[in-house]
Amino acid sequence: MSENLKKATFGAGCFWGVEEAFRVLPGVIETKVGYAGGHLQNPTYKDVCGDLTGHAEVVEVEFDADQIPYEALVEMFFKLHDPTQVNRQGPDVGTQYRSVVFYHDEQQKAVAEQIKASLDQSGRFKKPIATSIEPAPDFWPAEDYHQKYLAKRGLSSCHL
Repeated sequence: MSENLKKATFGAGCFWGVEEAFRVLPGVIETKVGYAGGHLQNPTYKDVCGDLTGHAEVVEVEFDADQIPYEALVEMFFKLHDPTQVNRQGPDVGTQYRSVVFYHDEQQKAVAEQIKASLDQSGRFKKPIATSIEPAPDFWPAEDYHQKYLAKRGLSSCHL
C-alpha cells in the first residue's frame, strides 16, 4: 500500500448514497459518514436533523493519492448531486444537506475552486453553483447504523 494516504470530506445531501458512490472507487481505502461544520460538539443524528447545529451530513474519504487523484474525487462529488441547490438535495431540505467541500490543505482548496469555476463557466448548469469550499472542521462520525448503510442492505443508491 502507498504511503500517500489522504483525506477528503464532502457534503452533497443525504450521506448514504454519497458514501456508497465514493466507497466503491478504486483507490478509496475507507469511507465514514458523519457531521462537520457545526457548533455542537459530538452531535447526534437527531441533533443534526433538527437543523439547529449548523452541521452538514458529510462523507470523509480516506484515499490513496497514488491510485486516485483528489481531482477525480471532486469531479465525482459534482456528479453526485445538484450543486446549484441551496440547503437541499431533492426532497431533503435543511442546512445539513448543503453542498460543501471541506478541504484539508491548500492544494485541495485550489483544486476544488478550479473545478467549481470550470463547471460554472461550462454552461452545464442553468444556475450558479452554490457549493461552498471551506477548511475542514472537526469531523464527528455518525452512529454505527449510518455507516455503509446502503452496502449493508445490498443497495447501490437510494434513488428510485
